[in-house]
Amino acid sequence: MDVGKLRRALRRGAQVFSALLACAGLGSAASAQQFPFQIEFPQIFKSQPEAPKTENTRTRFIIGLERDVSFDVTALASPHRVLVDLPQVKLDLPNVPEGAPVGLVKSFRYGTAAPGKTRVVIDVTGPVVVERSAIEKGPDGNDQLVVDIVSAPDAKVAAAMRAGAHHLGAGNLQPPMPRPAQSPQERAAAQFKPVIVIDPGHGGEDGGATKFGTLEKNVVLSFSLKLREKLNETGRYKVLMTRETDVFVPLEARRDFAERHQAALFIAIHADYAARPTARGATIYSLRPQLSDAMSQAAKGAVKESVLSSQQTAQIKKAGGDVNAVRDMLADLARMDVERKRERTSVLVQSVLNFMGNTTNMMENPDRGAAFVVLKTSTVPSILLELGYLTSVEDAQQLRSDQWRDKVSGSLVTAIDTYFSNHVTRLPM
Repeated sequence: MDVGKLRRALRRGAQVFSALLACAGLGSAASAQQFPFQIEFPQIFKSQPEAPKTENTRTRFIIGLERDVSFDVTALASPHRVLVDLPQVKLDLPNVPEGAPVGLVKSFRYGTAAPGKTRVVIDVTGPVVVERSAIEKGPDGNDQLVVDIVSAPDAKVAAAMRAGAHHLGAGNLQPPMPRPAQSPQERAAAQFKPVIVIDPGHGGEDGGATKFGTLEKNVVLSFSLKLREKLNETGRYKVLMTRETDVFVPLEARRDFAERHQAALFIAIHADYAARPTARGATIYSLRPQLSDAMSQAAKGAVKESVLSSQQTAQIKKAGGDVNAVRDMLADLARMDVERKRERTSVLVQSVLNFMGNTTNMMENPDRGAAFVVLKTSTVPSILLELGYLTSVEDAQQLRSDQWRDKVSGSLVTAIDTYFSNHVTRLPM
């Protein structure tokens, strides 16, 4: 091979490459000649980020802290996000991105994940890994948590280069480790998915409230479909809807639908209306405590009177058992089931308040009690979520926004994930 020709060809290639970089606005021709293949720049997450100079493959997310604390950072998929778990301390966070992502970060939110614990959820643009996370001193001398997020393909390349690989071939890919055999119980647990029923309000001839060209039945269905999409993306839930199209469903049928499918959660979606035009923000309704108490007593009485058939009663007597004692025991179990449902509903409400409140405005005192028909169930933890006020110009505009629906439904998924992972497994079964 003619070495001189090869050198001249490489030089011409570098010149062409530098010209392309200059035309693309990625630097001067001179700088491109010096570093013809250096096209990756770390993108630092700031309140006012600079426009990225190249493809965003790295992002640094910084959380200001009041003191040095322990922490845990995890990258997850379906959907792609990074979770940062911290004790309950004061945080100094960047501005939430508006519109286009900043580096790999699309948006983020935070809230109370459990008593004494705070979680920051960072939504990212694709598969990522956390390359590094550490507590450092900031320019002002205060502690800050630095999280370096790297897109997954680039992380694999970097790992291969550090291992001494000069190219990525099949020989450099490690096969997955063999998994130990699972027991039938473990397989059943892995396949189990809690049922979540989403109930878009109104429909068909019942259009609900309307104002500023916004019809309630339409916006709540659009939001519910987006929420279903995001819940399904996690792969952790079986999601059902009381209606998927513009049809009318009676209130009792909605509630019965959730009970018939043994739902773990029931979420009714509505939009509010008020004579006062300044009223705005989301509100969460759950069953009034007095009505819940009455249902608990009614459940106990109903079970006590009807739980045992005549044949079962005869069998208990034949075995020398106390029929009244058995009835009392089963009635107490029914009452405990209602109380457990009420406790879980309260936990769900707090989780939704914590995370949804970071993505949209909330009504004053948003945690409210009501006696809505769809909430009158003794077996399913249930809430009714008013997304906002159609009579508010700002809320009506939000309800019609795809971007707003995407952001708020994402915060609801985080609240539901937190509810199941941090609370439900700790409650008595």
